[in-house]
Amino acid sequence: MKNWTKHIESRLKPLKVTGEEVIKINKVTKDSRKIEEGDVFVAIKGPVSDGHEFIVQAIEKGASVIVAEKETDIPGHVKQIVVEDSTKALGILASWYFDEPQKNLKITGVTGTNGKTTVATLLYKVFEESGYKAGLISTVEIKISDKSFPATNTTPGILELMEILSQMRDKDVEYVFMEVSSHGIEQKRIEGIKFSGGIFTNLTREHLDYHGDFITYRDVKKQFFDQLPTEAFALTNADDKNGLFMIQNTKAKKYTYALKNPADFKAEILEMSFEGMLMRINGKEFWTPMTGKFNAYNLLAVYGASVLLGLDEENVLVQLSKLKGARGRFERIISEDKKVAIIDYAHTPDALENVLKTIQEIKKPGQQIITVVGAGGDRDKGKRPLMAKVATSLSDWTIITSDNPRTEDPKQIIADIMAGVDPIDMYKTLIIEDRAQAIKAAEKYARPGDIILIAGKGHETYQIIGEKKMHFDDKEEIMKYLKI
Repeated sequence: MKNWTKHIESRLKPLKVTGEEVIKINKVTKDSRKIEEGDVFVAIKGPVSDGHEFIVQAIEKGASVIVAEKETDIPGHVKQIVVEDSTKALGILASWYFDEPQKNLKITGVTGTNGKTTVATLLYKVFEESGYKAGLISTVEIKISDKSFPATNTTPGILELMEILSQMRDKDVEYVFMEVSSHGIEQKRIEGIKFSGGIFTNLTREHLDYHGDFITYRDVKKQFFDQLPTEAFALTNADDKNGLFMIQNTKAKKYTYALKNPADFKAEILEMSFEGMLMRINGKEFWTPMTGKFNAYNLLAVYGASVLLGLDEENVLVQLSKLKGARGRFERIISEDKKVAIIDYAHTPDALENVLKTIQEIKKPGQQIITVVGAGGDRDKGKRPLMAKVATSLSDWTIITSDNPRTEDPKQIIADIMAGVDPIDMYKTLIIEDRAQAIKAAEKYARPGDIILIAGKGHETYQIIGEKKMHFDDKEEIMKYLKI
């Protein structure tokens, strides 16, 4: 229970307030199914359903306060607060209910299309290894110091997020690193969070099924930097064509990182292999077990953010030289007969191209690349042929398969993908709808020394077919056949 105050009521900037005064409330929720006696119900108009349609149901279940964008005819004993934006009101209430945990934390947000998970995870590891208590909120997991929990969304809903931050505060966490998705920005899941810093990785085609077009997607990402406070830092990839655009209106202190262009944090790759790479950052060399140009950008972002947050430069390089990437991000398995299997989350054309070009740069003459790839159902259909074009043009053999078909017909998804295969590459392209069989076939076709790339799912341990979510792990599947 928590005392209701006039102060929190005034912070909502209500357009109208009716009903009796409230002394205590139980909890705040936007889900009418979870209402209990004494709860505050916030009616949110979402992409699928409108919470305003469930106000009566919430009252019947015991809600004592209703926050909504339009007035409803309800019993007089229930307090009704009409606001301009109930999603924003939910953020204010969530922060208040959990005693504004963000005030005690230094929170850095990472946004972009690719690299968010790796950058956030590495930052968490660098700070933990440097003696600080850190928190991580990522696509893969949530970590509160040394405790780990599974994640449900890239950016949790604001109520869940505030609860996680309050747990971090209670465990004396000082630094928090979190992924900030375009959905999270658009749906105001980060409302009320005061960030100490923001990092932009890159921007390519993604989530157009939700945002409609690339420009809208880009502009939503930019909102994150537009909202950063003056005391925060904004660190952007100067080699990405949208990098400087992201920070052009921010009030935060602006910094850049790059491999090609002039930047505050500049790096170059000196050597690269499947075992790792030798890099130079701002004139200082170090070896990392991570590899690939895309990882060079990730490491550079981590280095820059760590220094901007106050860590010693030499210490950061020492930590980076010891750390491996996030699970399912260019995760490499080498068998006894030297077959190299790579598990990667690449599920956009650009990410897939980055991974395959990295493999092309590293591989020795005679080594073949066999790529297993699909595309998710109920998602952006426009990227499907693009995925095929990238895979077939940069691989010796490509196996097109299923990847979370959801409610779509897997055969139709595969047909959409195959539309991108150039006729001259058709002879080296196979269709095996069953993903487990596709992975088995890739290992069977691979010769000693060949490289098998299994793309699209990375850390995911499930396959969604229809409405069912079933256990499926790319790494587990390939390990059944490799000689380790």
